Amino acid sequence: MFVLGNRDLRLPGLGSYLQTAANAGDTHSIVWGLGVMVAIIVLIDQLIWRPTIAWAEKFKFEQVEAAEPARSPILDLLRRSKLISAAARLTVRPAREELNLYFARAGAKQSEHAQKGPLIPWAWRVLMVVGIVAVGYAAIRMGQMLVTLSSAEIWEIVRGAVATFLRVETTLVLAGLWTIPVGVYVGMRPRLSALVQPLAQIAASVPATALFPVVLLMLIRIGGGMGIGSMVLLLLGTQWYILFNIIAGASAIPTDLKEVCGVFRLAKIERWRKLILPAIFPFLITGFITASGGAWNASIVAEYFHFQGKTLSTVGLGAVISHATDTGNFRVLLAATMVMAAMVVTLNRLIWRRLYGLASTKFKLET
Repeated sequence: MFVLGNRDLRLPGLGSYLQTAANAGDTHSIVWGLGVMVAIIVLIDQLIWRPTIAWAEKFKFEQVEAAEPARSPILDLLRRSKLISAAARLTVRPAREELNLYFARAGAKQSEHAQKGPLIPWAWRVLMVVGIVAVGYAAIRMGQMLVTLSSAEIWEIVRGAVATFLRVETTLVLAGLWTIPVGVYVGMRPRLSALVQPLAQIAASVPATALFPVVLLMLIRIGGGMGIGSMVLLLLGTQWYILFNIIAGASAIPTDLKEVCGVFRLAKIERWRKLILPAIFPFLITGFITASGGAWNASIVAEYFHFQGKTLSTVGLGAVISHATDTGNFRVLLAATMVMAAMVVTLNRLIWRRLYGLASTKFKLET
């Protein structure tokens, strides 16, 4: 569902259904939509992902304390099914052989073409020229739109950029405060991890934007506003990236290193400082990088929302983009989008890239 000026573009689906119900303030429909979404997520998890995870166990190479292998009744049923085995012999195996022959022939033809040299070099040159002309024309048109920005619009974009930056960074800190201890606790206990991760994956699969109407209803009743609501939505959309990476990092700590800590009777603080934090640092940075991108993306929805026939918004770059989209103000939409892209790229270059390099060198665990 996408509104651009006076055009309302939408496809049939749960997303547009939930957004329409939120606009109308229909709590009953919102709850039903969320229930159907959760049911679909659980079914997909049980019918597709759990069998895939259980099947992938045979490719696992363990160097840490192993949890109980993942199991799936659906996979067990498929493995015991004689009908599935017969169908595989009649369809999968011949198709695999045909694919092997196809790629072998394609590779032979490609090598022949490489020896003969390019057949249509002029076509590529024409395409390059057309592409350069198109990019140049687009750049000129963008420049013409940007020079028409008023000082008030520029100030609104700058103020929104600062507000969204502070909101995103605060959200990452809040997410880290609970995901680091919880992720380490779960990851260090394989049996608990095998129990908790499927539940957390199902919870993470529910889009934060689908929960936003319910969050707004609760905040309106207790007196909260969009400032708090936007933070809650950003947190719902980013915390899972960090949590799963920390669980993976804690699970990957070799058992012998944990035993060494026990032999030397290291206190909890020392164990965290010398083993746990250095071991999970690469995973933590990966989680924060992904969460940061998700937070910037979610800010467009979190800071500007249609609810119960009203438009609720707070100061932020996402609100500027959404409002410009609603009103069809393309020059502000272009400028705000470019500012957001520039901020994300700058943060990646100056902060996350350097931390990722540090994680891949100083804190890399070689086995």
